[in-house]
Amino acid sequence: MANSRPAAQIPSMAAVPGGGGVCMMSSTWRDEQRPAFINFINTFLCENSFRLNFVAIAPDFIFNCGGSSVAFVFLTNWDCNNIFPVFSRIQKLKGQFANLYVVITLATREQNVSFVHSYFKSGMELGKPTFVPVRDIEMGFEKIVKIAHSRGVCKGQDAMTKLKSERKQVVQGMDVYLKVVTGIPGIDNHDANALNQAIGSIEAIAKASEEYILENTDLSTDKAEETAKEADEWRSKRCYLPSLGISYDH
Repeated sequence: MANSRPAAQIPSMAAVPGGGGVCMMSSTWRDEQRPAFINFINTFLCENSFRLNFVAIAPDFIFNCGGSSVAFVFLTNWDCNNIFPVFSRIQKLKGQFANLYVVITLATREQNVSFVHSYFKSGMELGKPTFVPVRDIEMGFEKIVKIAHSRGVCKGQDAMTKLKSERKQVVQGMDVYLKVVTGIPGIDNHDANALNQAIGSIEAIAKASEEYILENTDLSTDKAEETAKEADEWRSKRCYLPSLGISYDH
């Protein structure tokens, strides 16, 4: 029976910054459910920091969580005598949504047998979409929220990994830059940073004249001359630094 147990919070939700997200529920699906179950859903979503919107959508639910969008078909009552329209709808939605799950309530052995037989007769491709059988409707909705949350966490972790990788590349690039530029006689880290801000990359420094360096940095005449001289050698020798993976060519 709907709302037979209290709504619970997903344990991992609190560990995720800005956990939760937006749940869009089909207004058509809502109207087919008992009010007590809709109240359960609303309470469960609030407990887990999700905002609920009722909209006209093709699937029963769409969750936006952590930058991930996941669609769900939620079959709260498996009708053994009305199978074809169910699978026809799922096939259509499969072509519209990249991330689609079907949560299906199978409360009896007869329903389970009927579903298994009809699943294979319908020609569904295994895992496309993923079907999630549950014993009751409350468990079904909890599964939906956990799946949506997990997809959001995974996407967030992928984004964080990418960001960390990009930051690492920037730091490594700056280390290489400092190693090359401070190799110029008399140039220290402050001078190297000044050149980076005013002139730019190592390739840009290699093409800069002494006059240009003096006009655009606070380097002394001696340091500007030394930098220009070193840059001239880079150009004339078409220098290649294999240990740093940098080449100077024009």
